[in-house]
Amino acid sequence: MIEIVSATRCVECDICVKVCPANVFDATKDGAPVIARQEDCQTCFLCEIYCPTDALYVAETAEGPTGISEAEVEARHLFGGYARALGWKRGKAGGSQFDPTHRIRVAQ
Repeated sequence: MIEIVSATRCVECDICVKVCPANVFDATKDGAPVIARQEDCQTCFLCEIYCPTDALYVAETAEGPTGISEAEVEARHLFGGYARALGWKRGKAGGSQFDPTHRIRVAQ
C-alpha cells in the first residue's frame, strides 16, 4: 500500500498520478501529489517503479497503512527499493527481463 510521497524528493512530474491504475493520487498545482485514496491502493508498485527520483514508498503489505515515517524510510534506504529489486536503474530504460511492466508507457 502506498505510504509516502516525499515532498523533498518529488520533482512534481505527476508520473505517479498518470500510471496509478486505482487513481490513488491527486495532483496539486504547486507541490507533490497527495495520497487521496490510500485505501484504493492495489500495491502494484507502478508509482514507485516509474518515479524518476525515488520519492515514493509502497509498503509490501496491502492490509492497511503501516504508519512508517519518511525519516524511517530514508534511514532504511527503502525509497526506490522495489525498482532496485527488479533491476531498474535511474536514467536507464527498461528493467528486469522478467518484469513485463517495462512495456507500459506513461501517457503524456
